[in-house]
Amino acid sequence: MLFICVAFRVLIETNMEFLGLIIMQNKIKEETAGVLLELRQANIRTLMVTGDNMLTAISVARDCGMVRAHERVIIADAAPPKDFHPASITWHYTEDPAQTNKSNQTVEINLESGVHDQSVTQQEQSYHFAVTGRAFAVVTEFFPQLVQKVQLVLRGTVFARMAPDQKTQLVEVLQSIDYTVGMCGDGANDCGALKRAHSGISLSELEASVASPFTSTTSNISCVPNLIREGRAALITSFCVFKFMALYSVIQYLSVTLLYSILSNLGDFQFLFIDIAIILIIAFTMSLNPAWKELVWRRPPSSLISGRLLCSVLTQILTCLVFQVLAFLLVRQQSWYETWTPQSDACNVSSSGLSHSRNVTSPHDHKNIKNYENTTLFYVSSFQYLAVAIIFSKGKPFRQPSYKNWPFMLSCISLYTFVLLIMLYPVPAIDNFLEEANDRWGASFLSWVFCRRNKPPRVLYMQLALELQGDADWPPRPSTVTYAGDLQSHIDAPL
Repeated sequence: MLFICVAFRVLIETNMEFLGLIIMQNKIKEETAGVLLELRQANIRTLMVTGDNMLTAISVARDCGMVRAHERVIIADAAPPKDFHPASITWHYTEDPAQTNKSNQTVEINLESGVHDQSVTQQEQSYHFAVTGRAFAVVTEFFPQLVQKVQLVLRGTVFARMAPDQKTQLVEVLQSIDYTVGMCGDGANDCGALKRAHSGISLSELEASVASPFTSTTSNISCVPNLIREGRAALITSFCVFKFMALYSVIQYLSVTLLYSILSNLGDFQFLFIDIAIILIIAFTMSLNPAWKELVWRRPPSSLISGRLLCSVLTQILTCLVFQVLAFLLVRQQSWYETWTPQSDACNVSSSGLSHSRNVTSPHDHKNIKNYENTTLFYVSSFQYLAVAIIFSKGKPFRQPSYKNWPFMLSCISLYTFVLLIMLYPVPAIDNFLEEANDRWGASFLSWVFCRRNKPPRVLYMQLALELQGDADWPPRPSTVTYAGDLQSHIDAPL
């Protein structure tokens, strides 16, 4: 059959006139070299898996920067068992600027001996392996122990003449040594590898787009850094929202636990205000930070159960616990504090007799909601929710800074302003709606936090001035006489 084919070709090629050669050139796209350099600077390893010829693949790898000028390429040429000869691997050294005598040097490894020439034991670290599909099949079948030992996978950069199933097998081998594998492809022969990889990107909208989870609108690999940056930003955002929701639950649990100790609880509308006005708005807006503009070499945490994440969460829990306990204890030590009873009213100050406008009582609170401890913990916890959201809204190096997320900043500023306003300048309608014991606004930071009332002035002349303001018989009325025997009373008598 071979003789007939050769004779048939000779017959056809006789009496022909040579006109010229047709050279087809497929240039590297302009974006390729820059993208590969960006990935290398981010410590992301890149491999070439192609169906083209080995020498073509090596040339393209050098042109696009995957193999630099000073790095050598070692071609692994494996042969299966034949005629009682075991399977073997022959290592061919390609271009070596330092030592040209090694350009044709070969080293053989056979399955029986498992040793190689000692002349190449001292290899430089700047080298890459190039493997064909035929050699890859032989190595994985007859040399499974050498796949990692000889670093065919760890240092392999060029894989040429690879069949579709071999591309999928290569992805599986990389995943078996804990690589997170991404795959780019544009043909039907890439569908298996695109589907098997952790993240597959189709560079066309044809067959490959069906198997890959991502499809690029551009037919080059410039989408790869963008996808990695967006993926890292999404992962960090998920962790930030998770930590915020975890702290929200813990902060509210601490508040309710402290109030349970005095047979109290947060009011229904207080729960509603916290859940809708604070948590819902903050949890939504804090996830709007865009991705960082550069691809950095650092990797985001890949697990929720990590030391740094747990340490930050526990630190915030302890901080919130300390502030709530201090606020709870300090408010009970104030001179104006009144212990709740079913007949008491925390905001009724008629007994003080300071003004007629305060001599109005409100209905009794039989559920023990409207008390000083409740109001104190409500305001403290509200500020803690906002503070934790700002702390956990992480920016660089994976997301843009929080101040560039204007919906989040606007939400935080608005909520801070609103809570401060209703705390320092109480509105009766809002106080009744939120069931707060907050009828006055203070003049110092302690009064903001602990709902303090009129604090007696420290200087004596101010105390005397306040006493005179509350004395209805002072100043003396016209035509009255004050006798020395009774300085506390005023006797009216005509002059």
